[in-house]
Amino acid sequence: MNNSKIPETDSIQELAHFWDTHDLADFEDELEEVSDPVFEREPVIKVPLLPDEAEAVRQLAKSRGIPYPDLIRQWVREKIQVQ
Repeated sequence: MNNSKIPETDSIQELAHFWDTHDLADFEDELEEVSDPVFEREPVIKVPLLPDEAEAVRQLAKSRGIPYPDLIRQWVREKIQVQ
């Protein structure tokens, strides 16, 4: 039986390293079931575009040297600031 404790950290890297080097079965007495999400994802909003519109956005982003999701985010932020 392993005498070490499960680390109390929010660091995904620390937890990943811990579980890479330890066996879950050694900690059964410390585990508890949770019903709420532990890791919350950022909200995602899908914007339906026609294929030619999507390609135009990709090309504009490429010409500016940025990923197309960053360009779309920039446009949204600009529009929000104008309001």
